[in-house]
Amino acid sequence: MTDSKNLSAEEQAYLVSYDITQFDRPSVAADIAVFSIMKTYVLDGNKNYRKDPERKLKLLLIRRGSFPYKDHWALPGGFCRPGESVEDTAGRELREETGVEEAYLNPFAIFSEPGRDPRGWIISHAFLALIDGERYQVRGGSDAWEAEWFDIELDKQQVKKEIQEDHAELVYDYELRLEAKDRNAFKLKAAIREKKSFRAHHETTDYEILAAEGLAFDHARIILCAYLALQREAGETGKIVFDLMPETFTLASLQKAYETIQGRPFLTPNFRRKIAGYVTETENIWDGAGHRPAKLYRRNLDAFYQE
Repeated sequence: MTDSKNLSAEEQAYLVSYDITQFDRPSVAADIAVFSIMKTYVLDGNKNYRKDPERKLKLLLIRRGSFPYKDHWALPGGFCRPGESVEDTAGRELREETGVEEAYLNPFAIFSEPGRDPRGWIISHAFLALIDGERYQVRGGSDAWEAEWFDIELDKQQVKKEIQEDHAELVYDYELRLEAKDRNAFKLKAAIREKKSFRAHHETTDYEILAAEGLAFDHARIILCAYLALQREAGETGKIVFDLMPETFTLASLQKAYETIQGRPFLTPNFRRKIAGYVTETENIWDGAGHRPAKLYRRNLDAFYQE
């Protein structure tokens, strides 16, 4: 916040006469893509839940209780209040709409295209949030009357590749599938086109929603960008993945979390060398039913909190 005492008398006089209302101003909002890795219970042939559930990457969505897009599914979020930063807004909206008190929150993109919201000119700051979802009983609140965890799956197909001496263009089509399985059977689907253009070796990326079944606003595009941001951050340093883990964990469960996000398997020896500096062995053992006992680890704080 600027301290007006440090401004010159001439500057302060200018600000007194300055009329900010002469310019059109947008509304500012925060939208939060909340990810978790959680158990998914699958029915076997006898219509019983399997005892050893699969862990899958899940996304938290809320069902809108008001117009516009009433009854559609959306990311948690809302408008900034006077005196709030967008970070404050993201934390408050997450608490009000889902009951989640603590989460890793990191802005990853701004969405400001005209017409993205039928209510008017609205700029959204999008946040990536990671939590251990099994610690929370999410609930609806505010203008959200329902909250659900959705399994998230994404397919990618290249539809164009043109490379010239002075420019290039790459076009991909994504199919986004979201499914809630634990309590209610909700299935959502969207098709998004990504266009990457290169001029003078500089990249610009545009997204077009081709179809969005059951999703509000332009949230199909925000979800895609959030998922790609999560994959990118997990691939760079890998530290972000620890925010999806409980306080203690096995190395096998940590590896599974990385594989779930990246969508591919890792060689165990290579993976353990990569994360060796990030974990500390505890004295405790996990003795899961039907599994060999395994050592429990926690994050190595010296590797996370350093200059």
